[in-house]
Amino acid sequence: MTTIDIEKSGDDPADSIINESFDSALSERYLVYAMSTITARSLPDLRDGLKPVHRRLLWTMRQLKLDPTNNFKKSARVVGEVIGKYHPHGDTAAYDAMVRLAQDFALRYPLVEGQGNFGNIDGDNAAAYRYTEARLTRTAMLLMQGLDEGAADFIPTYNGEEEEPALMPGLFPNLLANGASGIAVGMATNIPSHNVAEVIDATLELIDNPHVEHSRLMELFRGPDLPTGGLIVDSPQAISHAYETGRGSFRVRGRFRSIEAETEEDREAGIERLGGGQWQLVISEIPYQVQKGKLIEQIAQLIADKKLPILEDVRDESDEAIRIVLVPRSRNVDPELLKESIYKLTDLENRFGLNLNVLDATRTPMVMGLRELLGHWVTSQIDILQRRTQHRLDKIAARLELVEGYIIAFLNLDRVIEIIRTQDEPKPIMMAEFALNDRQAEAILNMRLRSLRKLEEMQLRGERDDLLKEQDDLETLLASPARQRTRLKRDLTALRKEYGEDTPLGRRRTTIAEAAPTVEFSFDAMIEKAPVTVILSAKGWIRAASGHEPLDKEFKFKEGDGPAYALHAQTTDKLLLALDNGRFYTLGCDKLPGARGFGEPVRNMLDFENDAQIVGVIVHKPKGQLLLAAANGKGFAAETDELLAETRKGRQVVNLKDANRLVVVSEIAAEHDHVAVVGDNRKLVIFSLDELPILGRGQGVTLQRYRDGGMSDAITFTLEDGLSWAMGGDTGRTRTEKEVWQWKVARGAAGRMPPQGFPRDNKF
Repeated sequence: MTTIDIEKSGDDPADSIINESFDSALSERYLVYAMSTITARSLPDLRDGLKPVHRRLLWTMRQLKLDPTNNFKKSARVVGEVIGKYHPHGDTAAYDAMVRLAQDFALRYPLVEGQGNFGNIDGDNAAAYRYTEARLTRTAMLLMQGLDEGAADFIPTYNGEEEEPALMPGLFPNLLANGASGIAVGMATNIPSHNVAEVIDATLELIDNPHVEHSRLMELFRGPDLPTGGLIVDSPQAISHAYETGRGSFRVRGRFRSIEAETEEDREAGIERLGGGQWQLVISEIPYQVQKGKLIEQIAQLIADKKLPILEDVRDESDEAIRIVLVPRSRNVDPELLKESIYKLTDLENRFGLNLNVLDATRTPMVMGLRELLGHWVTSQIDILQRRTQHRLDKIAARLELVEGYIIAFLNLDRVIEIIRTQDEPKPIMMAEFALNDRQAEAILNMRLRSLRKLEEMQLRGERDDLLKEQDDLETLLASPARQRTRLKRDLTALRKEYGEDTPLGRRRTTIAEAAPTVEFSFDAMIEKAPVTVILSAKGWIRAASGHEPLDKEFKFKEGDGPAYALHAQTTDKLLLALDNGRFYTLGCDKLPGARGFGEPVRNMLDFENDAQIVGVIVHKPKGQLLLAAANGKGFAAETDELLAETRKGRQVVNLKDANRLVVVSEIAAEHDHVAVVGDNRKLVIFSLDELPILGRGQGVTLQRYRDGGMSDAITFTLEDGLSWAMGGDTGRTRTEKEVWQWKVARGAAGRMPPQGFPRDNKF
């Protein structure tokens, strides 16, 4: 707009500027957005279990007469009508919502029947809406019953050109039957699907006894009944508590089952015998919202990474029914061990959260327990019943008014015909002469000649009698809350027959049974056992050579590097790495790089402090013990099982102060009974192993006392066998001194000079 235009119009843009605090303006507008998201987008209505987009889709399809008995129409037609008239959002969002309503693996009781590619459980998307067709299901029609009977309010659409229902008033308990999920602002909802027959049973119990105990409801309402079946393996107490509070979660597992197995036991366990002792496992159901394709990828990746060595292969043999075949490495594999490992390592077991956060009749979001939720739903259905009854009474009154007029006309038929033939304005004369109102007179004047038969009069009298009887019954119903509850129970019972346990749609799919005690196993036990030689260089490069190589073999190292540690182990073993800062680390031998190259820096695998140095590498032995001693002469014994670290950061075992460092990490054999300690001052002390405490962490106790210097080495040995040490040179010979009684003193003594011939480096 130009300056001249502004002057002509008198509209100054500056007049529309509002001087307001940015914080308050932002908070007010964000609050409006948040409330809109909560009440008009993300949370379902308790009464019909629908969000606005789903309600608008069903209403549009009803307007297009897409009943179950009519032909399909293109999905593009439905989506176009929805976004054009009722839902001013993107076509993709509307179509995706419609697709979900048609997927039997996403919805327990689909509301849309699709024709064409509507996606699959593998995770593939539906075809574009120009290629697919849809119509409503019988369930959707039940959910919308009463729309023509005044049971629901109609509200203007976003542009005011049309009207749409505020809720679907049908008796089908869609909220619990099909569940819902959504993320709003500051809150979310997540409701699984349930079995309609069980929901109705619990509702009938609540109608009979409004103060029913929650435990009684849970006897009838067993828990989720998911579209893809599976198993819920939580305890009944945990499930009950979740529904009592409205919050919780369920452990959902896939099902192993094979219809081709020979025996009933194998059939239920999913085991197919192949002859020669060979067998395979079959997965027939997977957890809700788990994509089959991704699950198979997970299992295949475990095989490729050798994280599940007891499994050789996985095959997808699914057609319309799911059939995932697991082939074990050998016939000696325990089937239960394989099942438990698949549950633990893949999405064949996951958790489904329960958050019963819904909008009540006043569109207020709240988390409800099962009894409160069913109570609100019963109240809403009673209200709908009253509205439908009143609507029918109004229709009866209107019809009775016309029928009474028709009967008057038949009683005075000759006179009515005379008035019509002779008068220019017969209507006011008829109204005055027969005490008719305007509507009755107009109806009589519009009667056709064929309606003047005697039979028609008899039919009118019969209709009047039927209407009066129905009117009397409805007025009695409207005046009696007890009759209303009885009527609701009768309608629910009729609905239950349609979704009973003996019907294909109503049969429970998910088994609820607490899981048996978990098979105790370690994933380390699945590692293929093979001998390896672990080589750790002076600069901290580690590798594992296949087989047990001679430990005195000359291994190749990088230039400037050399040997530090070499030891025999198995791929199933774990290495304990002790650093001079008193920290211990754990490294699985199966994770070590091969010996084709120089290996990898151990610092890349574990989080070492920069100045820390490795002072010991031990192959972990269950229930073993180590002697740990620091330079200041203090030490203790530690159990190897307590030294295992779960993370890269390791575990602090020896507490050290100032410049003190861990210098001794020595294995204690079961037969050892004494400790020998030598200091930098070349003094030796021997004392009983019983004087050495066993600690999980600490500084320990004084092993030897020094005036200057510190500890050089320490070792445990059997006194009867004597104290041994290595001879100098390349001979590899050792010397044993059995007469060591003169060095045997109490722990913490200063000691005396060692026997003649003891190594000059003060190392055992």
